This record gives sequence, C-alpha cells and structure tokens, in this order.
Amino acid sequence: MAYNAILYQIENTILTITLNRPEHMNAFTVEMANELIDAVNRASEDDEVRAIVVTGAGKAFCAGMDLGSQGNVFGLNEALQPSLRDMQTKLNDPDIIAGVRDTGGRLTLAIYDCKKPIIAAIHGAAVGIGATMTCAMDIRLVSENARVGFVFNKIGITPEACSTWFLPRIVSMGTALEWVYSGDLILAEELKARGFANSIEPKESLLEKAYALAKRIAQHSPVSIALTRQMMYRNAAQDHPLAAHQIDSLAIFYASQGSGREGVKAFLEKREPQYVEKASQDMPPFYPWWED
Repeated sequence: MAYNAILYQIENTILTITLNRPEHMNAFTVEMANELIDAVNRASEDDEVRAIVVTGAGKAFCAGMDLGSQGNVFGLNEALQPSLRDMQTKLNDPDIIAGVRDTGGRLTLAIYDCKKPIIAAIHGAAVGIGATMTCAMDIRLVSENARVGFVFNKIGITPEACSTWFLPRIVSMGTALEWVYSGDLILAEELKARGFANSIEPKESLLEKAYALAKRIAQHSPVSIALTRQMMYRNAAQDHPLAAHQIDSLAIFYASQGSGREGVKAFLEKREPQYVEKASQDMPPFYPWWED
C-alpha cells in the first residue's frame, strides 16, 4: 500500500510512523486509518523492525477525526441497520467493515495484535481518536505542551477505538469516567500524575527520548518481546492467575530452549547476546494461544 496520510520510516531497527497531515493538525480520516492499520500489520511481520515510535508532523499529534468530511464524517453507511448479532457473526463482512465498524477500533485492534512494542510520542493536541489510539500503545511520552482530550460526549457521541477497554486499564475507572464525561483537555502534569503518561519531556527532545527508549527495547530478543507484549495484555484480562501461570509456563519452557539459551550463555560469558530468532517465523508452537 502506498501511504498518503502517514510516513513509514525505518532506521536502525526502529520504525517511525508519522501522522502526516500537518496542515490539518493531523486530523484523522478513513484513509489515515486504513494506512495505519496496514503499517502496523506490516511492521508486526517485518523482522527489520524491532520497535515502533508513533508521532505527528507539525504542531500537533492528532486533532481528532476530520469533521469536515462529506456525508457521514465517520465514513459509515447510514443505509444499514446493524445489530449486536451482526457484529458478533458478520464482523469481517465487507459491508460491516466498510459501513459499520469503528475505524479507530479497527486500528487499536491491529495495535493490540502487533508483535512489536509501540511508543507514542505525543506533542501538542491529541484529541478524540488522537487520544484513544494511544491507549492501545505500550508507552506514552508527552511533551510539556501536550493536551489530551476524550471529547466524545461534548459532540454528542461515545468513546471509540476500544478505549472503554483500554483506558480504565491505564488509569482508574474514576479517572477514565471523569475525563470522558467532562471532555476537558488534560495537561501533561495531570497525564503523568494519573498514570497515562510515562514521562514528560521538553518538546524539542521528545522524539530523542522516545528513540532512546526504543533502542533499549530493540536490543532484546524479538521473540521474547513479542511474547511478553501479548502475555501482559491478555493474561492481565484473565479471571484467575492460573491462566497466566499456564501461559507463563509454556513461554518459559520454549524460551529456555531458544533465545533464553543464548541470553544466559551471553550473560555468563559477559558479552552482548546475539539473538537470531525472528518474530515472523520463530514464535513457539502454542502462539497465538488465544485463537485455540
């Protein structure tokens, strides 16, 4: 796929995905959604990519959905009358994908399934989908001038992009409800204090900090990183820790015979490990366990 609304750039195993509509403060469109989904899926299986940094061109991360679009601004087919049953049984029907499914949710589900860690470098405004897409990313760094807004109720709609699942797992339920009910713009200090942001950085060094963190992650085994990412999200949602124990046991069993063997050997020999396994083809046989 050729990209018009984003940039896709790999350097030293770090992929930078840049939302690239700076003249519109990177306002989100259906085209941008489809390009981001393609980019995330592509990166997930690209062994040249070890970590991903997502940022925005110009003065904002993403100002939310482009509300100036013709017709239904969310790109939905108003001639349809979908039911919950349709969403459960026809989720991948072309008409449902194109005319009913929330584009932000399709993106965050792709992020959720990705094998690579994703760092959001948020500067300026991140509003609506500009905020909720980052909830599915692993680490959020914000600039001193960041302003994040879950503004859906203000314009008569509801949260999207699976944010009702992600946001209460990042901050408390009370905080999530306060932010969404009020629609207020949340500044960097509160984002950090409430646990949404991992750190606050000067705008001019935000990307530098994100790349430094991505580089530290990228030196580790891509298979163990991919496993860890899915284990953290999926095991934390289980009803009992026994489910996590079952997956942990399988992961350790197979890792000890693969990248773990090299990691331990390198540690004992006081050298840097040389991991040769690839996340695209060397995942253990129980992966993806959630599809069984």
